[in-house]
Amino acid sequence: MNLLKSRLMKFALGWGVLGFGILQQASPVLAAGLSLDLGATTAEQTSTSLQILLLLTVLSIAPAILVLMTSFTRIIIVLSFVRNALGTQQLPPNQVLVGLALFLTFFVMQPTWNEVNTQALQPYLNSQITQTEALSKAEAPIRTFMFKQTREKDLELFVGMAKIERPKTYNDIPTYVLIPSFIISELKTAFQMGFAIFIPFMVIDMIVSSTLMSMGMMMLPPMMISLPFKLLLFVLVDGWNLVVQSLVTSFH
Repeated sequence: MNLLKSRLMKFALGWGVLGFGILQQASPVLAAGLSLDLGATTAEQTSTSLQILLLLTVLSIAPAILVLMTSFTRIIIVLSFVRNALGTQQLPPNQVLVGLALFLTFFVMQPTWNEVNTQALQPYLNSQITQTEALSKAEAPIRTFMFKQTREKDLELFVGMAKIERPKTYNDIPTYVLIPSFIISELKTAFQMGFAIFIPFMVIDMIVSSTLMSMGMMMLPPMMISLPFKLLLFVLVDGWNLVVQSLVTSFH
């Protein structure tokens, strides 16, 4: 339990640092007419209060960061395809699928979060590096992960729409361009894997439907007959093991 709490704390702090950096990139200038009473009397207190305010803002978008900037998107979509292909309606329940997707996300992202923790978070908490250096070092491992999963075609799309100079290296691509490129790449990969999962179950449905029609039993729903066969096939091939293994290895 203590190990789980430690990893969750590293996750929250690490992504808080990253989100703070993204927020700084996206909003470099504050509105001139903005006036906030932070209860601070010195410049140092004001700076600390603003950092806390921005951190709370980042935490409010933490769910979006978790869902769209990690392996979660691909995992949850593929698991949903598995359930739809089986035709089991609400089994497994949504809570089970989301929980499994979360823990698989923790498993896949663990090396990246360890890098963020050792290179940026811990040195910053120990006052060994400045905030700017911590943001830069925290962002690097996550950008590396996203670049590995992003197609060049998707990067070209958003680079062109952002109307920025043609980047020579990955370091020249801003994070706000990388994130949407990564998201649509993940969606395409997830749908490709979902299509491959659907094929064997679709074949079973076609065989059962053709058999029922040849027997003149057109009033009997094919799903009622094919469902036990699909469940049997999924259990015999150890389907969950294969799906999870394919998901995890797809990120390497």
